[in-house]
Amino acid sequence: MTLKCIAVDDEPLALDIIEDYVSKVPFLELVKRTENAIEALQLVQAGGIDLVFLDIQMPDLTGIQFLKIANNKASYILTTAYSQYALESYDLNVSDYLLKPIAFDRFYKAVEKVHNRHKNDAEPAIAVAPVIPVAAAIMPEPQTVQDFIFVKTEHKIQKIELDNILYIEGLKDYISIFTKAERVITLQNMKRMEETLPKSQFIRVHKSYIIALDKIESIERSRITICGKIIPIGDTYRDEFFKKIENKNI
Repeated sequence: MTLKCIAVDDEPLALDIIEDYVSKVPFLELVKRTENAIEALQLVQAGGIDLVFLDIQMPDLTGIQFLKIANNKASYILTTAYSQYALESYDLNVSDYLLKPIAFDRFYKAVEKVHNRHKNDAEPAIAVAPVIPVAAAIMPEPQTVQDFIFVKTEHKIQKIELDNILYIEGLKDYISIFTKAERVITLQNMKRMEETLPKSQFIRVHKSYIIALDKIESIERSRITICGKIIPIGDTYRDEFFKKIENKNI
């Protein structure tokens, strides 16, 4: 699968670098390079663009404004010299955030992630019946006590105590872990996080939310309140959630 790309930056040298890097990656095709954000926005809205390399600080239309208007019509990799926009960009579901000067290995890692996601979206899912060894069926694995996890953030690996987690919100390839004291953003997906967390303490209630059961303040119809945050209960997860809650009712 080839990804059709455009590069948007008001610095010609930055465009030269992106164009050179794209030429080295077999699954990328640069359709357009432009210093005009309005022109790029029109191309994206017309359809057919898979990936946009987007600078943040540009005249007429900033990269953040561009993302809000384009409304997820492509995948986006932000290219900027300013790290302070990273958190806001994660909320806008960008695929990656590259700080200038951009090294090729970091560039390749970012585009490979987007390419793999597009391939997975294009390939039909094939159901495979799990093979369960006889011994495993007879003898359950011993359960270990888990009271913390390690997550990789932008600059470090951070330990998070499970008891401090309020809820987790999914943001495409990133997740936000909301604790009692802070918000931690890590490159991870919800399925992997759901499998990592102990099911006795956490439950997925929506495609975008996993919650800590003991942090629930109230439940009203299809909404959960945790520390003032309203979290929706998705139809797919409703029955399992209420079944678990009923087991704890007095």
